[in-house]
This record gives sequence, structure tokens and C-alpha cells, in this order.
Amino acid sequence: MGNIAVKVDDVWKQYRKGSAKAPTLRESMSWWFRKRAQEDDFWALREISFEVKHGEAIGIIGRNGAGKSTLLKILSSITYPTKGRVDLYGRVASLLEVGTGFHPELTGRENVFLNGTILGMTRSEVKAKFDEIIAFSGVEGFIDTPIKHYSSGMKVRLAFAVAAHLDPEILIIDEVLAVGDADFQKKCLGKMEEVAGEGRTVLFVSHNMAAVGNLCARSLLVDVGQVKLDGDTASVVEGYLTSNTQTLKNVTDLSGVRRTQKDRVVEFKEVVFETTKFDFGKDVEFDVILKRVKGNQTIPNIEFAFAISNMQAVGIIHGSNLFTGHLISVENEATKLHIEVENALRPGTYYVTLFLRVNGDIQDWLSNVCSFLVKDGNPFSYNNTNEIQGVVFPNYVINVEF
Repeated sequence: MGNIAVKVDDVWKQYRKGSAKAPTLRESMSWWFRKRAQEDDFWALREISFEVKHGEAIGIIGRNGAGKSTLLKILSSITYPTKGRVDLYGRVASLLEVGTGFHPELTGRENVFLNGTILGMTRSEVKAKFDEIIAFSGVEGFIDTPIKHYSSGMKVRLAFAVAAHLDPEILIIDEVLAVGDADFQKKCLGKMEEVAGEGRTVLFVSHNMAAVGNLCARSLLVDVGQVKLDGDTASVVEGYLTSNTQTLKNVTDLSGVRRTQKDRVVEFKEVVFETTKFDFGKDVEFDVILKRVKGNQTIPNIEFAFAISNMQAVGIIHGSNLFTGHLISVENEATKLHIEVENALRPGTYYVTLFLRVNGDIQDWLSNVCSFLVKDGNPFSYNNTNEIQGVVFPNYVINVEF
């Protein structure tokens, strides 16, 4: 296929709607005799077709439940399509869940060699890469400890190091990197850029739009099991945000997000936008809900901070209750913070990072956890907006004085 690394041709994936309890023999027989009635099935993927070239880094974005992870499982041969065809031209390494491909009873060292064997590498080839893998992962002191004793963060560090360094021609990464700390995420993104620069292929699923924008020139938007958009990342991200209705609240549920901080007493529960599309020059407003994790006592002296960055990961705005001198406490099960930011932002896509600390201890830190769009517009009378430079437009006055 020449320069093609991945070819997906009219892929469909069907699942049967299940229940929490195991069906009885009578229920199972009844289901089969009804010939799997349509209401018992749903299509997780429908009519998926696209091609990826060697050396191309592709972002795959979309809401939870859109079908992104199912697509990656098919590409990783973990499951197979109900109909359609997937052709992969090269050795595939995938990282879809924490500890994917690891045997819990084996040590980190043994799992590195096991993963290399799965990828079709010889022992000498893995050995040549071993020191580089361990140095990148940062788990040198625990490399001869069984994996079952690793934390989630340690597992993902080692798993990514193995997947990225054992010379895969196609690297498939799911949102699993979110479990790592901010420095390790940057390290991983740098490695993925290096992998793509060497002519290998990267498919990257993430809700971190800034990370997708930095790594991937092209992205796919998956919604209700179909590819809705396929194009340059900036346009696809804008289409994703624009698809959110302005009349309904946009709620980002943070309860299921993996955290590395242990023994938390408070964390972020959700972020609520009345709309994710703001007119140029109109204030940006959103709510952040704090959730008490343990105990029933008031949690005082909470430091809350937020940051807004653009698609190039440049920090534009940083706000904190420490700057304003307002102390925050959580007295009930949940406390709502309302944030209003004077909108001097250039039209484009922006990302929100949230941070919590209590008495000097970090409680929660979620990078680029949600995003919003500033729509085109011009608050000035000057019509040639192409000549306007910079990323912010603060209010200013130019007076002529004699």
C-alpha cells in the first residue's frame, strides 16, 4: 500500500446490550430464538473509513461513549469488527489501559522482555533498548519488584516507555497518559513527536485538546460511532466545541478522572459552562464544583487556582483565590465556585487547568480538563483584523496630549 500505515474500510462494531446479572438458560434461549432482536443490539461504530500515512500523527477526539476506545481496540486487535476491514502495515504497540500487557506476578524487568517478545523482538534487541526504557520510565529503583506492587502512575510510566522505545511502526495511545503527572505527560508528548519524526505512525486519543493540538496536525472527530469530521486539528477541535448547543449546559464530569494524588480530602467534581462558545469581547463564565472526598467536617484554607491556555499550550490567564485574598472552605458535600474572566482573548480555542491545595498539600491538579471557544468578532471599529497581533486584547485608551 505504499505510504499507507493504517487503512480502515467501512468498519462497523455491534454489541449486545447486557445487564448486570447473568441471564438464565431460559432467557438466553429466548434471546436466541428471537434472533437477536434489534432492540437488544447497538452499533458502537458505524461506517468508519479513513487512512493514515506512515509518519503521520492523528488525534482522535470526541465525547465519552462516542466510540473512540472501541475503535482503538479494533486497531490493536483486542476485538474485531462486526463487518468491515482493518489493514495495518507495520508492527503495532498500543497503550490503552494502565498496565496493558503486563503480568502482575512478573517484575518490571521481566515484563519489559515479555512485551518485547509480544512485539516480535528478539531478546538481544530488547536488551539493547533496556537501559533507555528504564531511564525514561523513572522506575529504576523498583524494576525488580513485581508489577502488582506498582502504583497506577508507575505502571503507566513503564508501559509507555516500553511501547514507545521498542521500535513500533504504529503507536496507539489512549487517554491513559492522564494518570501521569504534568512533567511526565510533557515527556510522553515529546517522545511521541520524536516517534512521528522518525517516520513512525501515532494514533492518539485524548480529551486534552492542547496535547492533541501540539502533537497532531490532523484529527478525527468521532461522535455516536461515526467519523463526523476529518481534517486539520484546529478546525476539527473548533467543530467539536461548536457542536455543543448553546442552550444547554455543558457539564464536564470529573468523578472518573484518574488521580495520582493520594489521601485527598477534597477534589474537583465537575465543571459547568452555560455555553462553550463566547462572543469576542464578552466575559467568559463557568462554575467549578468542589467535592469533599472523606469525612464530614468543614475543610478550610483551600487554595484554588485556574489557568487558561491556548492551542499552543501558552498560558494566557492565571487566577487564584490567594491573589484576591478570599479564603475557600468546603462545608457541605459539594461547594460551587463561580468564575468570571474579562474576555480579552483572541478568537480561538482555549483550555482550562484546575488546581487545589490544602495547607500546602496538593489535592487535585487537572491539566486542560475542558475547553471553550471564543468566536470571531471585532470589538474595535478597525475592520482589518488580520493586522491585529497578539493573543489578548485588553481595554486601552490612546489620548493625544499637547
